[in-house]
Amino acid sequence: MTNGKVYIVGAGPGDEKLITVYGLECIQQADVIIYDRLINKNLLKYAKNDAELIYCGKEPGKHALIQEWIHELLVEKAQQGKIVTRLKGGDPCVFGRAGEEAEVLAHHGIPFVIVPGVTAGIAAAAYAGIPVTHREYAASFTIVTGHGRQEKGDDRLHWEGLAKGSDTIAFYMGVGNLPYICQKLIEHGKPSNTPVAVIEWGTTERQRTAVGTLQTIADVVKKAGLSHPAIILVGEVVRLRETIQWFAEMNRGETVATT
Repeated sequence: MTNGKVYIVGAGPGDEKLITVYGLECIQQADVIIYDRLINKNLLKYAKNDAELIYCGKEPGKHALIQEWIHELLVEKAQQGKIVTRLKGGDPCVFGRAGEEAEVLAHHGIPFVIVPGVTAGIAAAAYAGIPVTHREYAASFTIVTGHGRQEKGDDRLHWEGLAKGSDTIAFYMGVGNLPYICQKLIEHGKPSNTPVAVIEWGTTERQRTAVGTLQTIADVVKKAGLSHPAIILVGEVVRLRETIQWFAEMNRGETVATT
């Protein structure tokens, strides 16, 4: 039997309208859709009536086991001659393990396509009224993972480079590690009064945003009860939210706290 094909697709950050035209086409033509925890489930209504829908959301502590199962599933379904859409939140190549899955498919001789998506670090910021670059505030933008902890030996970030070399920093998966992130940036030269925004469930009707500084934001977020999924945005561009928070104007109550 001839192998099928796998489309590794970015579903966007939450708002179903932010998926690309190409991504939507991949959903519509798929025989099998293997989807993650953070995709907007409304996107599945565009699937064929007879499409097989397989949930593969990762729970804490089970990532390695589930990822191995996903690899096996992609190969198995494609080898059955099926069109498979692997649907991931945001962009599949931004902390989405698209590279690992593509490597497995390549090893098995299975054709695949990577379909980029809108990533949360840019989109959630935009919906909160914060452009990640601006001629007067930021000429550079960095995306980093925020869950690494020094005591666990998995903090591999170059903190001095981040603190001194990037105007705007978006931390993914870091809200539970927020005090440590703020501490490390201050220790390595970022002024303690640098503005910070934390955006929970960005681009969705559940979006909430807290604004503070490196010195205050951890307390603001704790009091507001924000949790994951959330993006932490650090930089002077956060100040622009006061003027252009368009989504908050459309959805009254979106702002949580400012300190």
